[in-house]
Amino acid sequence: MKKLFKSVLAVSMCMSLAACGNSKSKSSYKVMIVQQLDHASLDQIAEAIESEFDAIEKKNNVTIDVELKSGQNDQSTLQQIASTAIGDGYDALVPIATLAAQVCTSAAEDSETPVIYAAVSDPESAELTDLDYVTGTSDALNTDQIIKMMLSQNPSLKKVGLLYSKKEINSEKSIKETKKILKEKGIEVVEAVGDDNNEVVQAASTLVSEKVDAVFTPTDNVIMAAEGSVAELLEDAAIPHYTGADSFVLKGALTTCGVNYTDLGTKTADLTYQALTEGFDDLEDYYLMDGGIITVNTDTAKALGIDYKTVFKGQGEIVEVQTSK
Repeated sequence: MKKLFKSVLAVSMCMSLAACGNSKSKSSYKVMIVQQLDHASLDQIAEAIESEFDAIEKKNNVTIDVELKSGQNDQSTLQQIASTAIGDGYDALVPIATLAAQVCTSAAEDSETPVIYAAVSDPESAELTDLDYVTGTSDALNTDQIIKMMLSQNPSLKKVGLLYSKKEINSEKSIKETKKILKEKGIEVVEAVGDDNNEVVQAASTLVSEKVDAVFTPTDNVIMAAEGSVAELLEDAAIPHYTGADSFVLKGALTTCGVNYTDLGTKTADLTYQALTEGFDDLEDYYLMDGGIITVNTDTAKALGIDYKTVFKGQGEIVEVQTSK
């Protein structure tokens, strides 16, 4: 449950301002979706949020004016978007991904404009917990399950490449957990990092030259932006790419076991409407989305000669996709 001390201290003030209006009685809301950058995962979430807002409007006979802006992964741009939205009187900010959530939370601190974020892998490390005006959805990855999938596909696994960006807070926890599990199993770890598309492709090339048996990338927005090139490079080298989100798989990675981002976007929109109409008292700091969905790129599996239905049987619900063009 969200902390209540600010609500208690503000009771007398709320009573004196009652004539100014109550969000519960409003029939129209303005919501700004702040997307950290443009790529398939975040686009999928934004589309789901907007779609659910449309459904909420019809169900509750309200109007939700939604504007979507992308910060292009630039902190100053994100700050400008958030600050302008607050100044323009938006009722809520819905940031997608960690940096966007942090920037919006900071911008909304004085006004306590509701912030309902989407797809933050580690809200605690991102300092997005214990705040009375903030909640959201987490897409934390089950790294132990990913490694089990690797070993199911290749029981002789000896060397795993970790491909990620040091700019992504989302990646830190998953990479740390993965390194620990792999080292406990006696599997060699090779790390390769990149902070833009060219660096990412070069990092992937390094892993190919190191002759790793598999590559793992967590829910990393920087790597996702270059995934089309990365997937092609790894497939040519017959190296399976395990990832933190189904959007990677749509771009050519072999597989993931994680969250359905359409469901995550839908949940985020529902939380936003609840925060706008009922406040935060009954909302948790954040909501961890269920995993257990194994998304497999059938094109990639065929190219690699992997019988995924047998290899991953019993490990989760298998969803088949093909590489998007």
